[in-house]
Amino acid sequence: MINELYKVICERRDNPRQDSYVSSLLQKGADRVLKKVGEESCEVLLAAKNQDPSALTHELADLTFHLLVLMADRNIPPSAVKSELKRRFGTSGLVEKANRKNQSERQL
Repeated sequence: MINELYKVICERRDNPRQDSYVSSLLQKGADRVLKKVGEESCEVLLAAKNQDPSALTHELADLTFHLLVLMADRNIPPSAVKSELKRRFGTSGLVEKANRKNQSERQL
C-alpha cells in the first residue's frame, strides 16, 4: 500500500489537479508540507498519550501519509527508507546512534 500511495502522490505532484489535496499542499511549498508533518506528529503524540488505540491508528495513518508527501516533495522513494532500515536491522540502536555521532564528528 505504501508504494501505491507514493505513486499516486508523485502523480499529483507531477500532474497537479485542482481537486487534489496533495497537489494543493505541494503547490503551497515545502514549509506547508513540513508544517503538516509537524501537526500530524503532535496529533500522534496526543493520541498515544490518551491511550486511544483507534485515534492513534488514525493519526499514525495521517502522519504516514504526510511523510510520504514530504518524501515525494524531496524525491525520496520508499525504497530508500526501506534500504536504510534494512541497513540498520540487527544493529543495536545504541550502536547505530553512536556510529552516527562518530560520523558527524569526523565530518566537522
